[in-house]
Amino acid sequence: MAADIGVTHAKRHYRGMMATILRHVQDPRWLTILAVTPPASLGQIPDWQGITQIPQVSGSLSPRLAQIFARKGPTLVIGTDSPQVRSRDIAAAFQALRHTDVVFGPASDGGFWLMGANGPLSPAKFEGVRWSTEHTLADIKAQFGRVATLRTLTDIDDLQALKAYRRSHFQSR
Repeated sequence: MAADIGVTHAKRHYRGMMATILRHVQDPRWLTILAVTPPASLGQIPDWQGITQIPQVSGSLSPRLAQIFARKGPTLVIGTDSPQVRSRDIAAAFQALRHTDVVFGPASDGGFWLMGANGPLSPAKFEGVRWSTEHTLADIKAQFGRVATLRTLTDIDDLQALKAYRRSHFQSR
């Protein structure tokens, strides 16, 4: 989005989306953790009602996801660029993990807004994925057998997606 509207405005929109998502997904049924990059940003992001912040490893999404999914048990990762996410989506993902090992929330651009798994997962599951392309979800799903799928949402990665989201958001009010 920064290429379309500039870094300052993109950061403002990103912070707004992140705040919206964090408000909408917090629930006493699960622990919400905010993975932050670069690590120097820890503590720079406002304390979202006591949400724990942890540093992310550097690099592409492959090592970042491998780090999170090294944990044992059901774990979900969501992006902070799909402000339509609600706690009911998170609950549905945890419910799906009772019957399958992996769950995805597809994004309309070919990626995903949520990935959940009963970990730990091998870091090899994240290799060979063409990140940030229309092939992302298909590439990562190919690493797994049976997967569950949630509703499709829109990632707001550019000005066109932001405008479309605003139109749909304000029409639904």
